[in-house]
Amino acid sequence: MTSALLFALITWQVVVRGPLSAADTAADRSLVGRGPGRLTEFCADLGNLQVALPVLALGIAYALWRGRRLLALAAALAMAAVPAVVVPLKVLIDRPSPLDPAETGYFPSGHGATAAVAYCGAAVLLRTGIRGRWPMPVALVLTAATGIGLVLRGYHWPLDVLGSWCLGVLLLAPAWWLSRRAPSGSPPRASRAPAEPGR
Repeated sequence: MTSALLFALITWQVVVRGPLSAADTAADRSLVGRGPGRLTEFCADLGNLQVALPVLALGIAYALWRGRRLLALAAALAMAAVPAVVVPLKVLIDRPSPLDPAETGYFPSGHGATAAVAYCGAAVLLRTGIRGRWPMPVALVLTAATGIGLVLRGYHWPLDVLGSWCLGVLLLAPAWWLSRRAPSGSPPRASRAPAEPGR
């Protein structure tokens, strides 16, 4: 619910060019070009389908191996929904590029949404069988690195990235709900204790 409201707020501010949009523009001007070029480009490339999709595919394969077919389907549908939702929004909102005002269609960030759904989706899938909580922190670091790279390279405004992250949370909500319906770790085994007399 929070992600939906935040996404709606960000989208509204971008469309009407409100105070958040003005602050976004000012922040972008001070951030673009900062950082080592090769590193920021590498981070931005983490949102490419060629990089992110295989990570999610591995998570889906793992979930299928664990017998969580519905969960795997939910994650796959979340990724399929990224272009189905992002592309129409880009066309409708028609936000200019940070570097070239003649280029439009930059909100929300497709790379940002791809990274959020792929990496966090894989983490959600892995939590059904792997003990420990490391998958989600790693996924969040990769997602954040992608967004930072996109902004520092001038490929997207900060609000483009924040909006895409909110969208990613919304798309992954069904998978997250399904993952919480079963305990993480190994499935429970049947008790071998002898039955009580008369049972």
